[in-house]
Amino acid sequence: MTPATVQEALQPIVADALGPECRIDQCRRLTAGASAATWWVGTTQQPLILRLEAGGEQFGTGVGKTVEAKTQQAAGDAGAPVAKVFCILEDHPQLGNGYLMQALEGESLAPKILKAPELEAVRAGLTRQCAEALAKIHSISSAELPFLPLQDAAEQLDSLQRIHHSFGETLPVFTLAFRWLSDNIPPCPQPALVHGDFRLGNFLITEQGLNGILDWELTHLGDPMEDLGWLCVRAWRFNRPDKTVGGFGDRHQLIEAYEQARGVQVNPEHLRYWELFGTLKWGVICQYQAYSHLNNQVRSVERAAIGRRVAETEYDMLQLLNAIAHNINAEGK
Repeated sequence: MTPATVQEALQPIVADALGPECRIDQCRRLTAGASAATWWVGTTQQPLILRLEAGGEQFGTGVGKTVEAKTQQAAGDAGAPVAKVFCILEDHPQLGNGYLMQALEGESLAPKILKAPELEAVRAGLTRQCAEALAKIHSISSAELPFLPLQDAAEQLDSLQRIHHSFGETLPVFTLAFRWLSDNIPPCPQPALVHGDFRLGNFLITEQGLNGILDWELTHLGDPMEDLGWLCVRAWRFNRPDKTVGGFGDRHQLIEAYEQARGVQVNPEHLRYWELFGTLKWGVICQYQAYSHLNNQVRSVERAAIGRRVAETEYDMLQLLNAIAHNINAEGK
């Protein structure tokens, strides 16, 4: 679709949501991802973001833009920092499925967030802010979001293993990690809302702190510790391995802040389980990216280069398995 086509189709929607006096004066496409097309929409009142389904291939199964929007609304109602959703589009004749939301300010590029001098004070408090945001997200029970899929550890492991085996590549470290994770699934008596991709890159950061949580494509019901573990995966530390939470904090701070915000006790071994799970998941994603190029599904130098990171995840998994086996709690392991 061209900007003119999108603007023409979107104008009556904007007028209905924000008032007849609100006019679109600019419309440009920001991304053309596999699962979503994102548009920046300038209006006479405020900037907006339009998210539309792209219909392309992606790793795993996203929930779809309609469900994504409803989940984002629920998270906002619970007090989490997310953009306000103004309108949900279902089977729109020109635009298809998607949603229109406010455009939040903030930096999303991880290297800038971790290095910018003006964000130094923000980085010091970001672990606490992430913990508080997750506590609000996880306060939403499965009964409140019956339209979301339940994806526990066993189901996700089965899916990941099938994807991994489809590449026809035998990797002993992956086999070891799959076996350990399958044999040590922690109990989850109360499934809750899980963001599914809670990490730097999906945050909007201002000089006041965490201003927005983006990309709810992989949201589901499951074990809340999945989000904490994913945030601790080494790949998301962006060359700051000493800072075990997103490259800006440590596990002890995260656990303490989460316990205070949510009023529950966190078992560090439970979090470690999901950190190992997330590392394995990222390893399979790296395989998927590489093989989508090698199999001529999506020819991309970037995807081919990501294949080298499979070896990095093998190293990380061995380090984590060693830490778990010896009950090592030191940061950086």
